[in-house]
Amino acid sequence: MNPGIYDDLDEAIYHADKGSLSVSGAKKLLPPNCPARFKWDRDNGQPPKDAFDFGHAAHAEVLGIGMPIEVIDAPDWRTKAAQEAKKKAYAEGKVPLLADDKRAVEEMAAALRQHPIAAALLDPEHGKPEVSGFWHDTDHDVMRRLRTDWLPDTDGGRLIVPDYKSCPSAEPGAIRKAVANFGYYMQHAWYVDGLHALGVAEDIAFVFIFQEKTAPYLVTVAELDAEAVLIGRKRNDQALQVYAECVATDTWPPYTTDVELISLPGWASYQLQESL
Repeated sequence: MNPGIYDDLDEAIYHADKGSLSVSGAKKLLPPNCPARFKWDRDNGQPPKDAFDFGHAAHAEVLGIGMPIEVIDAPDWRTKAAQEAKKKAYAEGKVPLLADDKRAVEEMAAALRQHPIAAALLDPEHGKPEVSGFWHDTDHDVMRRLRTDWLPDTDGGRLIVPDYKSCPSAEPGAIRKAVANFGYYMQHAWYVDGLHALGVAEDIAFVFIFQEKTAPYLVTVAELDAEAVLIGRKRNDQALQVYAECVATDTWPPYTTDVELISLPGWASYQLQESL
């Protein structure tokens, strides 16, 4: 893809681009992952998962755009008929979803529209869903990409960009753990830097909209502090250095090429020593 903003780019085309690096790819280049894992997933894709399907469906319902949903009228996925229906939906480029889960994502969207801040951030009258951007990173001489859940209209001045996440818990403590576990601090820095590089606006803020997947579908809007964003920017820089070297040499290292000396985790060592 050429550098620029694309507001009508198909999701499959965006993810299939092998000439640029996304923030999800950047995460896979660094421990606890490795370049070899990144390259395999990039070249072969990732197998679908029920949790991913629910998240895709929630995004589609909340944002009004996304892969079509195929509702499977079954209580669960354990029967052969339900599993065959799921495979058929995947083959047709659809997201398979149980009827109960479809009702849940509809209720999630309705609950989000009642949240004053989240509803304003995702106002369909003042923005567009699923906007893609590609830009050349001159520091590392590589192409980077991003895809915003929602890009509000802007006059080039102040801009608040939201990112929607469905989650088990929107309690602030649980959010802190999710930010650390899923590398959302890297996403914040990646998107703000990318939108700046693309000249979208001069003053950009980035917030997450976390919504629980179970009733009453509580919503928490969160912004990362300066320390988290700085760590994310440094991690992004590390990933970009690794990526640039791997591309230049066409070498994608595994976790290690040495024989590793493995110790027990501290907690296991303590428990076992106590039992001796």
